[in-house]
Amino acid sequence: MKHAYLILAHGSYALLQRLVSAIDDERNDIFIHIDRKQTELPRLQVKHSRLFLLDRERVSVFWGDVSVVAAEFALMASAYKQGEYAYYHLLSGVDLPLKSQNDIHDFFETHQGKEFIGFYDGADLSVSLVRKVQRYHLFAQDFRGSGLVFLAKRIARALAIRAQELLGIKRHTNIRFAKGTQWWSLTGALIESLLSKQDEILSLYKHTFCADEIAIQTYVYNSPFMAQVFAPEDEAKSSLRHIGWRDGALYDWTRADYEDLKRSTALFARKFNEEDPDFLDSIIELSHDKQ
Repeated sequence: MKHAYLILAHGSYALLQRLVSAIDDERNDIFIHIDRKQTELPRLQVKHSRLFLLDRERVSVFWGDVSVVAAEFALMASAYKQGEYAYYHLLSGVDLPLKSQNDIHDFFETHQGKEFIGFYDGADLSVSLVRKVQRYHLFAQDFRGSGLVFLAKRIARALAIRAQELLGIKRHTNIRFAKGTQWWSLTGALIESLLSKQDEILSLYKHTFCADEIAIQTYVYNSPFMAQVFAPEDEAKSSLRHIGWRDGALYDWTRADYEDLKRSTALFARKFNEEDPDFLDSIIELSHDKQ
């Protein structure tokens, strides 16, 4: 049962090599998208997997913009052209596996046909969805930045959003939107279905905010694939990711979190940094088969 690993990266190449080495297995093909704004590309080594570093398909990625989803589709399309895969796993370049490849493949063989994608169901969901995808966001490639021009764009965007709120302007009111973590493990059948709607999906999410948390979830939620979601009531369990959220912000795991990560039933964790190589090695050790 072949798997495709789809990796979004924009730096931290030493950590990326650790990730690639941890998933390097003859049962896996690895596809990597490096943000087109990056001029320096990594030289990555594998021993068992086929490794594909996207080139002409690369997208300039801007945080919060639909370009993030476009990069995901570039990875899906590149992998889909290479053959059939039972599962496609979307990871970032600063993620690491917590289980061995034998454990991971055994898990997906046991749960073959299930879709592993998380759905958020917090009290603020409705308000969040309206603001992120049903209002028109100006300067959607400039959610992060600095300087007077960035500040002017930020003020203009906020004023435009407020005007839409006062006037009761909402887009796409015929769509039931859903939201969850960006990272997933999906069947080949669902990837094929998504690719058939790629242009439609990317067009729908122009001038929105954080579509990477919404586009794929919304498609699944409104499709027959929703019946196959592993645990729709539990975002973390269903996505198989142990993500370091703390006080509403994404937290980099440190050696103080080792026991927590070791106990986790998730297959993957995010996110890490390169500050403590020994800690990273201890996490990599968790993904080795126990003798």
